[in-house]
Amino acid sequence: MTERRHEGPNHEGPAHTSPYGLSRLAPAIDLVDVAREIQEADRAVGNATLGKLRLIAEQIRALQAQAEKVLADAQTASSLHHAECRFHKRIGHVYHLYRRAEGRPYFSMLSPAEWKPADEYVGSYRLEPDMGWTRAEDVGARDAEDARLVPLLGTGGGDGR
Repeated sequence: MTERRHEGPNHEGPAHTSPYGLSRLAPAIDLVDVAREIQEADRAVGNATLGKLRLIAEQIRALQAQAEKVLADAQTASSLHHAECRFHKRIGHVYHLYRRAEGRPYFSMLSPAEWKPADEYVGSYRLEPDMGWTRAEDVGARDAEDARLVPLLGTGGGDGR
């Protein structure tokens, strides 16, 4: 019968899986080695945590930028909806914004090429299904992006235009 030197269970598996040396030729494991290994593990965990925190910080900055854009777009849409308009606006149509001499904006269905307005031309906008507005020069890019995204919906789109 073998003599037990400690109260815990003995290693029962193959020698190469033992957590401690099984022969006199095995390297000695001392407290300094264990402390160094713990310190290296702490450093590795710290570096991994720092990397993950950097990624989260980048995502927060990206979300803040998106939130600012959403708020700016909402403010622009609201101000455009408050512009004077003497006709019923329809989704998907482009309208032309002018500013009267006293500063009040108004929409017209006629572009500056179709008539010679006395008022300042501000820009042309398309009314979108979400009741937002897209500048006429950005319509092509928005339509191209929508064309790439609609197949991802798997429903065939149906944006109301």
